[in-house]
Amino acid sequence: MADKEKQVDLKTVIADLEKVCAEKPENVIAHHQLGLVYRQAGQVDKAIAALERALELDEHSVESMINLGAILFDRGEIDRALALNEKALAITPNMAEAHVNIGLIRQRQGMVEEAIKSYDRAIQIDPNLLTAWINLTSAYTMNQQDEKAVEAARQAVTLEPDSSMARNNLAVALYFNGEYQEAKTNADKAADLGYPVDPRFLEALEQKLAG
Repeated sequence: MADKEKQVDLKTVIADLEKVCAEKPENVIAHHQLGLVYRQAGQVDKAIAALERALELDEHSVESMINLGAILFDRGEIDRALALNEKALAITPNMAEAHVNIGLIRQRQGMVEEAIKSYDRAIQIDPNLLTAWINLTSAYTMNQQDEKAVEAARQAVTLEPDSSMARNNLAVALYFNGEYQEAKTNADKAADLGYPVDPRFLEALEQKLAG
């Protein structure tokens, strides 16, 4: 579908949900869905307002907490994002997505060991959660645990062979583990799948292969 068609579709969905919210202002699900669509349309402030309204209507709406936390994380409001995800876990301790989000926050804060623990917990809950394996790979790489990074990256690629980010992370992990040829194969695959592979990484990889 063309981008223009997507924009038209989003406008239609937004208009429909806005109508529902106006007619049924206590409808938590409608406010939550409206927040998600606003975010998809790039209307971040409206997305935040809609999700905050959903939480006003239902303070135990963990999905609204998770999605609002993700938006705030993207905006750099780390403390608020962390508080929302921790609140979600207090209500639903086995919510894998919240553990992943807290891992991302800890990683952003440079608390890599804590991030790894959060990703591990997410994987214990849901072994097929791709984002947990992808982020665990990058955390292990940051922590210079290269063999573990490769293991995590291979698991991500096994779950989703056409994930460009998983392929890129595997390439990086293999590079730091000294497996340059396979790293090149996966970097090329990531690029083919549309991932913007860092040119500096590719240059360093070519130097290793040439040397």
